[in-house]
Amino acid sequence: MAELPLQEELSPGLQKQLAQLRGCLRRFGAVVVAYSGGVDSSLVAAVAVEQLGDTALAVTGVSPALAPHLRREARWQAQWLGIRHQEVATRELHVADYANNPPERCYACKATLHHHLANLEPAAAGAQVVDGVNRDDLGDHRPGIAAARQRGGRSPLVDSGIGKLQVRQLSRALGLPWWDKPAQPCLSSRFPYGEPITAQGLERVAAAEAWLLARGYRQVRVRSQGSTARIEIPAAAIADFLSHVDRSRLVAHFRKLGFTAVGLDLEGLVSGKLNRSLLS
Repeated sequence: MAELPLQEELSPGLQKQLAQLRGCLRRFGAVVVAYSGGVDSSLVAAVAVEQLGDTALAVTGVSPALAPHLRREARWQAQWLGIRHQEVATRELHVADYANNPPERCYACKATLHHHLANLEPAAAGAQVVDGVNRDDLGDHRPGIAAARQRGGRSPLVDSGIGKLQVRQLSRALGLPWWDKPAQPCLSSRFPYGEPITAQGLERVAAAEAWLLARGYRQVRVRSQGSTARIEIPAAAIADFLSHVDRSRLVAHFRKLGFTAVGLDLEGLVSGKLNRSLLS
């Protein structure tokens, strides 16, 4: 396969990391990419199909925790890349260690996903399961990383020393149109630990966030705390939000979804904010 042409010059450090990533994936010979459509796993998928062609398969775990628009984007991006793409229903809501939403919820989620990946024909035939975990992810509370490792999963971005910034720089240089796509953790991350995860709750959060996304807010979280919705947007966008959003329509829509109160987090959007409860 021909390598993706660079759209801009890379620094020597980025050139070395890209070469390491290409070599890492090429040496596997065949891979199954745990592919959400996010910037990280999409970069792994892009280089995997570049290096391995039809022996690279991207697999998306589908459940109510995956927002519908992200599922559509994952499909389109896989088609754009030309990588084989498959969806699997993961059904993690049937797993008590996930649905009860303990601090180790992500472990149960990734264990379930990797169970499904390992049973796919390519993995059963020896293809290496890889994911989009990057170097910077190792510093956060991510029990799912351990679940993947215990089941033989590999993280080529980590193995190549690539962090969040480098993922976006490499994606842009390789011409991936979604290089600046905002991070979108799974919808279960919107619920405080200990609050049960249900399909209805996930669908309610997805619909609330879709309403805001449709109005131009690209980076948004709707935290669900009981029957209260707490909106997070970047701190720099708060003043504009308060000046321009139709609050009566917003509240009416959120109440229609089943929320009884709607608030705006004045601190702004902070990824992993709910993990602060683990430090207290």
